[in-house]
Amino acid sequence: MIAFTIAQLAHAVSGEAVLAGDDTLDTVVSGAVDTDSRLMAPGGIFVAKPGESTDGHLFVDAAVAAGAVVAIVEHTVETAVTQIVVADAVAALADLARVVVKRVRDAGDLRVVGITGSNGKTTTKNLLARILEGEGETVAPKASFNNEVGAPLTMLRVTESTRFLVSEFGASGPGAIARLAGLVDPDVAVVLMVGMAHAGGFGGIEGTFHAKSELVKSLRAGGVAVLNADDARVAAMAPIAAEHGASVRWFGRGTEAQVRADDVVVTASGTSFTVTADGESLPLRLRVLGEHHVMNALAAIAAATTLGVSLADAVARLETVEIAERWRMQPLGSDRVRIINDAYNASPDSMAAALRTLAQITGPDERTVAVLGAMSELGEYTEEEHDRVGLLAVRLGIQRIVVVGDGARRMYLEAVAQGSWDNEAVFFSTADEAFAYLQGELRDGDRVLVKSSNSAGLRFLGDRLGESFS
Repeated sequence: MIAFTIAQLAHAVSGEAVLAGDDTLDTVVSGAVDTDSRLMAPGGIFVAKPGESTDGHLFVDAAVAAGAVVAIVEHTVETAVTQIVVADAVAALADLARVVVKRVRDAGDLRVVGITGSNGKTTTKNLLARILEGEGETVAPKASFNNEVGAPLTMLRVTESTRFLVSEFGASGPGAIARLAGLVDPDVAVVLMVGMAHAGGFGGIEGTFHAKSELVKSLRAGGVAVLNADDARVAAMAPIAAEHGASVRWFGRGTEAQVRADDVVVTASGTSFTVTADGESLPLRLRVLGEHHVMNALAAIAAATTLGVSLADAVARLETVEIAERWRMQPLGSDRVRIINDAYNASPDSMAAALRTLAQITGPDERTVAVLGAMSELGEYTEEEHDRVGLLAVRLGIQRIVVVGDGARRMYLEAVAQGSWDNEAVFFSTADEAFAYLQGELRDGDRVLVKSSNSAGLRFLGDRLGESFS
């Protein structure tokens, strides 16, 4: 983090400083900020965030032992470190992030990109960060740091030499993106798609549309909305951008997009296509598995070229990316039995895309195996959408459908109802049972997709299978 005196720090978070040791209000701190005492580094600032299962105030001493020199707390604790007492630690984290980004922006040429969408945020964030890193110091979220804690923690990593901040914005409910994006007022807002992910929390897909459009509304004057021309709901955000003084840059597969893909070829080693940006065309071989990642790559290219990166540089840097993120279309196993571990997150759209990828990359002498778990946060749409996945797996001709966990049982029942009754579809309550079955079932030439929401825990089953068949 950039340097603050304790007085400035207290003012930024509307807190009261309780000094300890030799500290004064003029003492300067500049260490990293974190809410996890296990991640503290010398000189750091610990934010004692109350949680659902524990309380950060219980770990202030652990943070100090690890090197924290200031603790931001909601009440004082017995410890030998300066504390800044605030009304709400999470709100203080956001306030500090706002001040840090503004100071750096006012002093230099920091550009901020915000990314949202029902699917693809983390992949697009990683692809864009890889492109921008070649231009200058770039700060982007670790993993999926996109909520009320993770997003500000990412923003607080900005320094005076940072040229680009890439922020990923998830939405826990209406207004969440507006609050987070309002901390930084992005120069570029990327909206990938409006789908059924988390629809249960928004009262349906129209509620999701309004939530995602909050990012476009947060653009600073003269900003650019990078919108998916192939998604009608995202395209409908163009008038919103105009109302807020922003221009629109389109990406997609159609000819009307300013950044588009043609001649797409999907293989087990990646996806090749021709990318065209503003009339210039270049071939691109993306090693990240799955045709659906073409759109994520186009979004990253559209944002990067908006920021002045050449198409040639963007393409060259994207071709160095091997996986989007751990547990996202991550190839494991061996050529004998290939495991694709895509179980970090799942929605109806991403589940369908992953199943189609499995079908596309499996050769005529190979067998498709889908290991599927529950999709979370679908609310009243849960049963209907799990049924759709079971139906799609059968229609795609997936040869073995292994459904894991009681929350996903509807997938299995629908697959059986649609014709997979001769052992093509099986159900197990636990991952351990599924692992034991798959160890005896998988054979040379199998291509295995492991896909579920994070909460289902199948990412660890994917890791076990990858190690077992490596």
